[in-house]
Amino acid sequence: MLTQPTLDRLRELRLRGMADAFAVQMESPEAASLSFEERLGLLVDAEWTHRRNTMLARLLREAKLRLPACPEDVEFGAARGLDRATWRALFAGDFASRHQNVLVVGPTGVGKTYLACALGHACCRLGMRVRYVRLGGLLQDIALARLDGSYRTLLGRLSKTDLLILDDFGLAPLGGAEARELLEVIDDRYERRSTVVCSQLPLGEWHRAITDPTLADAILDRLVHGAHKFTLSGESMRKKKGGTAPKQTEEEATL
Repeated sequence: MLTQPTLDRLRELRLRGMADAFAVQMESPEAASLSFEERLGLLVDAEWTHRRNTMLARLLREAKLRLPACPEDVEFGAARGLDRATWRALFAGDFASRHQNVLVVGPTGVGKTYLACALGHACCRLGMRVRYVRLGGLLQDIALARLDGSYRTLLGRLSKTDLLILDDFGLAPLGGAEARELLEVIDDRYERRSTVVCSQLPLGEWHRAITDPTLADAILDRLVHGAHKFTLSGESMRKKKGGTAPKQTEEEATL
């Protein structure tokens, strides 16, 4: 049997997973004992797995998650205020399908960003488009987009993102212009997409972090209504790990 032409055709058809699996089968004595249906099934499974892995790699690359966090690596415990069953349900992605938000607050170092990134990773596995941004960076991107004429394109891209992770909310007070920009983003997503917000500020202080009370009402009404809310507690995860970790940058110290 001429296997090389078959391999070439499979690769021309962009069936790389199937081509690689077929090459392995041709080198495996055990494969000869399998039926045609069994070998075909293995080839199809290999192509499916290859495509899923390729898609996941692309989605994770586009998500730009701050940390390489996975749901399986999250440390649960009563001391942190994390309920395993609740977070497992979130990692299953149903909240995103329902366009619900997730709000995570707590002091520096308790793992807010890690949890948010783990949630983003879980949604990427489900084929969802995810984007991680720090609020300050997002506002800078919006300001630049207004200058270079790509403002509507940026808003359109954000509005189509299945899960937007906004980190460092309330790190600095939001003035009127900044609050209006944030409202534009949040309003486009309201009841259409899901947003995760991480903040060091307790939820009750979010309103004061926005200088214009009217804009604060509008933003928080869209973010908080029907959201899953979590307040993390416990010892700093950085201190808990100890060791001779490198000195934190100012940016890392805010997570």
